[in-house]
Amino acid sequence: VATSRLFDWQLREDGAAHGTSALSAEASAYLRRDHPRLRELAARYAAADAAVTTAPVWTDAYVADDDLRSFRGDNAYVWQVRHVSEVQYALVAYHLKTLDRHGWLERLEEDGAFGAFTFGVDGRLVSRDLLDSVSELLFLDRHLGLATRAGLRVLDVGAGYGRLACRAAAALDGLGHYYCTDAVATSTFLSEFYVRFRGLTGRVTVVPLDELDARIAPGSIDAAVNIHSFSECSLGAIDWWVRRLRALRVRHLMVAPNAAGCAGAELRTTRGEDFLPVLSGGGYRLRVKEPKYADPVVQKNGLYPTHYWLFELDER
Repeated sequence: VATSRLFDWQLREDGAAHGTSALSAEASAYLRRDHPRLRELAARYAAADAAVTTAPVWTDAYVADDDLRSFRGDNAYVWQVRHVSEVQYALVAYHLKTLDRHGWLERLEEDGAFGAFTFGVDGRLVSRDLLDSVSELLFLDRHLGLATRAGLRVLDVGAGYGRLACRAAAALDGLGHYYCTDAVATSTFLSEFYVRFRGLTGRVTVVPLDELDARIAPGSIDAAVNIHSFSECSLGAIDWWVRRLRALRVRHLMVAPNAAGCAGAELRTTRGEDFLPVLSGGGYRLRVKEPKYADPVVQKNGLYPTHYWLFELDER
């Protein structure tokens, strides 16, 4: 096909792994593999229960050294420009604007920090970080009244670099508190840094894995979220987390699985294992299952479509 017949987005090359935002000297000095805090967390996690820390995807080598400095780039945490185009970003942005009765897309800013890819849509910068976060918050608002519920306490299991935590804390005036935890030491290290960087330490707390039982009391969490994390765990690790959530009496659990060849319509790990029985066996009953995008055309052509699942704990 003659290049003259192609759109600009069809000519873009996908070689870059992250955007071009500058990194401060302070951040560059902190975000390194040999930082004492990361070494400490790695040693502590190595001594934790191997049932949850041994994963088929998240090995020590999975997060590259460059990913530490550009942890919001297109890498292990959030795919952004693989197999998608600028047009899809615009499609999703306009779709979410039709649903966003709280104005979160306008209220939440995107600065491209730490390597995030950004696209200009309707005079504003958007990223997958921003669009996915708004989509997930809208789902939680529809079914749990997130925007109007005062004092809601959320636990993010597999929080990664703290993406959703920072967006929720910035968007929700009535949020009680947001807790991040993860079975990967590098993720805990990055989320600690990112929460401080965004100035949200008063609203978001990062809880290292080995402090979870001591710092989170049963009945103190209203809802848990798991975004693209259980899909990358072993069934044993998922069972470990479900048992912890049940012990903490967490009533609601939102799961956003990886697409797994079915746009997230089934709960599959990267090994193809069905983990719905693990959730059901732990007492979590499916309450809601919705496509990520309400419009079928957007669900087919939007950014990384999946389904959102909401479970409720049956304490019988």
